[in-house]
Amino acid sequence: MSAYLPRALLFALLIGLVALPLGYFATPWMGWSLFCIGLGLQLVWHTRNFSRLERWSRQPLLDASLEGDGEWDSVFRRLYSHEKELLGKIAQRERDIARLIAAVHVMNDGVVLLDDHFQIQFCNKTAERQLGLDAQSDRGSVLTHIVRPPELIDYLAKGDFARPLILRLERHFERVLSLYVIAYAENSWLLQVKDVTQTDQLDRMRRDFVANVSHELRTPLTVLAGFLETLQEIDFDAAERRHYLGLMAEQSTRMLSIVQDLLTLSSIESAPPPENDPVDMAGLLDKLKRDAEALSDGRHRIVVERAGQGDLCGHESELVSAFGNLVANAVRYTPAGGTVTLSWKVSPHGAEFAVRDTGIGIDAKHIPRLTERFYRVDRGRSRDAGGTGLGLAIAKHSLNRHQAQLEITSQIGQGSCFTARFPASRVALAEG
Repeated sequence: MSAYLPRALLFALLIGLVALPLGYFATPWMGWSLFCIGLGLQLVWHTRNFSRLERWSRQPLLDASLEGDGEWDSVFRRLYSHEKELLGKIAQRERDIARLIAAVHVMNDGVVLLDDHFQIQFCNKTAERQLGLDAQSDRGSVLTHIVRPPELIDYLAKGDFARPLILRLERHFERVLSLYVIAYAENSWLLQVKDVTQTDQLDRMRRDFVANVSHELRTPLTVLAGFLETLQEIDFDAAERRHYLGLMAEQSTRMLSIVQDLLTLSSIESAPPPENDPVDMAGLLDKLKRDAEALSDGRHRIVVERAGQGDLCGHESELVSAFGNLVANAVRYTPAGGTVTLSWKVSPHGAEFAVRDTGIGIDAKHIPRLTERFYRVDRGRSRDAGGTGLGLAIAKHSLNRHQAQLEITSQIGQGSCFTARFPASRVALAEG
């Protein structure tokens, strides 16, 4: 503006210098007319550029063709530069917001933004899946009108958010959510939703495990304590004493077996990945057959089947423990006169070790839980058979460490089949 004023004054002065002689030597009205025409032309020129600026101000666009004359060209050039810079900043801000929203959407935790009336302002995709929300149609709706468990309604009504709310939802399957309500901005709330289903299941398994261990050890300890008390208070002859001491030895052996299996399971879980040492499967199958015959004591027919040539690569003692538990279970739960078949099959796609029996079979509802620690289909029968309830858990962990999958099929009254499938990377194919 400081540069424009001298130019305007200079233009008026030039017009005056031309109009003054004309008015002096000719007639005054001609001088004044020329002076007014000059000022009018200047006014028209400014009005034209001002109209262009007024039209642009109604709908600002980044238009490089926006230009004027003289000093107005500098004004339009500065406006174009400012508008370009502003649009660039807006575009960058929109990109930043889009990246932030995209990051919120891929978070493992659900995020719901609420106003002071707990109306939904925004939610990410995780929250949509967890709470059954829709970010578009549910915007502006009160959260408790959509997610209606009574404990959530009470939690929000009380307004005490010092501790998270543990919410159990049962739709297609039980889901456990931990809800945190955090104040942010002005009169706004952020609801953070964590899926703690797996943690809850692990806690439950831990509690069940502790309870099962206590129960499994308490039974033989109770028997031992009872026998000790009886032997201390009552005099028995030598035969009766030997009988009681034999029962006590059985219970002691049972406790030792449980402790030993627990230690084995713990060592497997904490051990580093197994090496790829070759394991002679022919010798291992012969050993498993001899162990099965010794456990059977002639009550069963033990059969070994082989197809293909190849050995396993891994930790031999872990594989012996896993296969041995499968074979021992088959012998224990197969009635006298039945058949237990051990098979080893090798192919270019991998290998499988299977144990089939003609035993009592297992109800399908029990199969998914068979490899849980201390899980028993029939507790009384399992104890009579001499099992600790940890054999299949040990087998599963050992096989998993060798990238093998344990598959179980069974029919009541017809027998069961436990199959360990190994990938080709764990098989050393025989040459020739």
